[in-house]
Amino acid sequence: MLMRLSILAALLLVCTNALAQTTTLNGNFFQRLYEACKQELQETGDGESAPRRIPQAPLDAPPFPNADWNYGGSSTIGATNTTNYPLMRALESGPNGDWWKKSRIQIYGWINPGFDFSTSKHSNLPEGYNFYANRIELDQLVTYVDRVPDTVQTDHLDWGFRVGNMYGIDYHFTTAKGWFSQQLLQQGRQYGDDPLMVYADLYDPHIAGGFNIRVGRYISVPDIEAQLAVNNYTYSHSLLFSYDPFTQTGVITTLKLNDRWLFNLGISAGNDIASWARGGKPSLTACVSYTFNHGNDNVYPCASGINSGRYAYNNVQLFVNTWYHKFNQHWHMATETYYEYMRDVPAAGGPLPTEPNANGAICSPGQIRCFAPVWSGVNYLQREFSKKNYISIRNEIFEDKAGQRTGYKSLYSEHAITFGHWLSDVVTIRPELRWEHAYDASPYDNGTRRSQLTFAVDVIWRY
Repeated sequence: MLMRLSILAALLLVCTNALAQTTTLNGNFFQRLYEACKQELQETGDGESAPRRIPQAPLDAPPFPNADWNYGGSSTIGATNTTNYPLMRALESGPNGDWWKKSRIQIYGWINPGFDFSTSKHSNLPEGYNFYANRIELDQLVTYVDRVPDTVQTDHLDWGFRVGNMYGIDYHFTTAKGWFSQQLLQQGRQYGDDPLMVYADLYDPHIAGGFNIRVGRYISVPDIEAQLAVNNYTYSHSLLFSYDPFTQTGVITTLKLNDRWLFNLGISAGNDIASWARGGKPSLTACVSYTFNHGNDNVYPCASGINSGRYAYNNVQLFVNTWYHKFNQHWHMATETYYEYMRDVPAAGGPLPTEPNANGAICSPGQIRCFAPVWSGVNYLQREFSKKNYISIRNEIFEDKAGQRTGYKSLYSEHAITFGHWLSDVVTIRPELRWEHAYDASPYDNGTRRSQLTFAVDVIWRY
């Protein structure tokens, strides 16, 4: 870890020594990277609009993490999905720059450290992801190597891929059984690597409004929130997001019928498990996205990882719906509700073994297995002040009816407010105040508190 942080420190030192803006990138690679960082550190959202063949995006990005309403299984069909971070600018301005531009292969990422002050002394769990109390941590160090299919054009097949690796404490929440999962499930490491995206895309523009096939390990399709820091309104995650599926390994198709209707259909080995790992089983994912009210509203119901539902590593059966609504130029909201369950979950403390990092359920007396459902709802309300600033207000309710997800059988409520500020095109800071309460148990601070108040701040530095 120290070597990783040393490399990052050297990279950030190159970027933070900037005092004046330039418009050209010259010299060797490190000189070009230095100049690219100088430019990015002094600009905020003033770039040219990227080409698109779909209606105007409902949101501004920045300050928000995404301009279009979220859906999974594909890049946004009909919009440009490439980045313009300093590392790629340095590569594209060098002697092999024409090759990089022609290939459309990108290398980029971000570092995401953060800290929190908590009323809990030892553990913030079941809060996710920043569960270590009163500590500074490296949440994410992410590197992508990818090529995004050109979905704006309509005359030829195109292809893409992504290999995305995440290092940090956040791997505790994203680990999939079979994908280097021994780091967590067997060794219990504080920090770990997770190759949470390894997939290939094939895009056909001739089928309806565009059709994409994705094969490999990919992010599970529903949710307002995402595993990657750059895709979220807030630093911490809702309970709803912290305890639902994260990735799937399989095949998923995305069909854009027109500017209103979009469909996902896929088959995987199940939620958060590789096809070669013990416990994987054929599982269905099916979603439909409908956009209306001149693009100001979108609903996106999904059934994710559907199979027999019998207890296995994170084998939750998820039925979820998201609704996005834009009130006006400054205000929008996102609401998500879900119901998830597992069948035949071993009783906690009973005679039957449980999967590593997968709780048993708090069953009725005398039961050695039982049904473990969860229902939840979360609302995000956002106010944009400028291209640099926004606030996000989150309110949620979460009931772990058998304690299988959080380890405690309880109804929870959680409330948070975040201020998002873009210091530049590549640096975002997000201070956050969060309060949560459990009504039927004392889950916080290693099972000693019913309520918890945290103040946390993270920084996202893109490279």
